[in-house]
Amino acid sequence: MNIDLIFKIAGTGIIVAVLNLVLKRAEREEQAMMTTLAGLIVVLVIIVEEIGNLFDTVKTVFGLW
Repeated sequence: MNIDLIFKIAGTGIIVAVLNLVLKRAEREEQAMMTTLAGLIVVLVIIVEEIGNLFDTVKTVFGLW
């Protein structure tokens, strides 16, 4: 596991939190919710890719490939 993954997820979370705060202060609740959902989807895609890499590594190590 690489430390860059943690920084990517944390950076995405910080950006989404700031955008959410700014949009809520501007009374744009719907856009704030959409921004939060978009950030969540981005993080989930990153995690799914890493899980796929993990499964490929396990298959290779145990000769299941």
